[in-house]
Amino acid sequence: ISSFVNMAESASGWRGLLIAAVLCSAAPGSAFVQDLDDSFKENRKDDVWLVDFYAPWCGHCKKLEPVWNEVGAEMRSSGSPVRVGKMDATSYSSIASEFGVRGYPTIKLLKGDMAYNYRGPRTKEDIIEFANRVAGPVVRPLPSPQMFEHIQKRHPVLFVYIGGESPLKEKYIEVASELIVYTYFYSASEDVFPEYVKLQELPAVLVFKDGTYFAYDEYEDGDMSSWVNRERFMSYMPIDGFTLYELGDTGKLVAVAVIDEKSTSEEHTRLKTVMQDVAKEHRDQFHRELQFGHMDGSDYINSLIMGEVDVPSVIVLNTSNQQYFIPKEDIVSVEDMVRFINEVLEGSAEARGGDGIFQRIRRIVYDATSTVVSVFKTSPLLGCFLFGLPLGVISIMCYGICTADSGDVSEETDSVRRETQDGELSDEGSDEDQDSPENMEILEGSPEHRTEVKDEKSPLEKKED
Repeated sequence: ISSFVNMAESASGWRGLLIAAVLCSAAPGSAFVQDLDDSFKENRKDDVWLVDFYAPWCGHCKKLEPVWNEVGAEMRSSGSPVRVGKMDATSYSSIASEFGVRGYPTIKLLKGDMAYNYRGPRTKEDIIEFANRVAGPVVRPLPSPQMFEHIQKRHPVLFVYIGGESPLKEKYIEVASELIVYTYFYSASEDVFPEYVKLQELPAVLVFKDGTYFAYDEYEDGDMSSWVNRERFMSYMPIDGFTLYELGDTGKLVAVAVIDEKSTSEEHTRLKTVMQDVAKEHRDQFHRELQFGHMDGSDYINSLIMGEVDVPSVIVLNTSNQQYFIPKEDIVSVEDMVRFINEVLEGSAEARGGDGIFQRIRRIVYDATSTVVSVFKTSPLLGCFLFGLPLGVISIMCYGICTADSGDVSEETDSVRRETQDGELSDEGSDEDQDSPENMEILEGSPEHRTEVKDEKSPLEKKED
């Protein structure tokens, strides 16, 4: 008996381990993501929260779910103070509205009374980097040259305030509080930097990127927030849909080399090199107005301009009004690229696209057509059901209406035809009665009939008689 009990206990233990393994494999990291309800509003302020506001029916939300579980597991294992959660925004719509949720999924980091939106790529690494940056101090100290060297290797772009207390530092902290979602902000003393960093005056704000640094000048660069927003990108970089969306906040034109990165063709390599050289050698001339980069493939650009661009080719995008510019001649050298950019800035290059009423209507039609084509490509059966069924119902209704109208018309026509035929028959009968010889004889020989045929005499005629 004891052996059977031991066997049962052993089987029960293995069954429990198997169930746990299945649950872990089904949703890895889900144990580290907390499901939030309406009590979250009151309990959240004691912690820093990274929250995914989702809708159960949202396809993008379902795609984010495994990534979000990995984020929760990584944040827990690294000892981060940031707690990871998710909330069904359709069930708790009032709370979602208070946090400004207008689409799904929406990722926010909640820190005290502040709510920071995440608008970057939905990858584990990018989301974790955002959470750690925003959860920490708004302005981080750089205590030593070694720390500065380490930080510079980790971050391609960083801003540093140098000096003591001043109105410039107060403004710097204010801007950092606003733009910490995009980049890092530090403060340091002058002796932290290597010898190549030459400061003409203190206090100062520097941006380190592209292997060098640039100083903020209030008279030339204007508002510090606008300057940081423009300079938070490298002068030349790969561009995708997310990057292009963020570049829209800078107010810059975006010069893009559309290439195929897998191609070994000299033409693709040359165009990318030309764009890089212009960004580096002509920074002082163009960095306030233009952002340079390259994009792998033309699919996104084609959907943006509702047309087709060659690969490789060059296009300059104005994200503020949806205009774009394409050179009339091929770009083969730095001089060609500089000349084309100057034409765009001077207004002599042909502007295409725009945000007028015609382009908006065209965009609606294009998006609708693209959606239909995409549905049929990915799932032809679903496409036939979604679009074929309504069309079939509408066709049947139209057919019923048309046949009903034609039946009424045919009945009316038959009725009119019968009435016409009856009228013709009666007219023919009366004509025959009037014109027959028998009737003529009666009229001629019968006084009664002649009296009936004669017109009645007037009173004067009767008097004369």
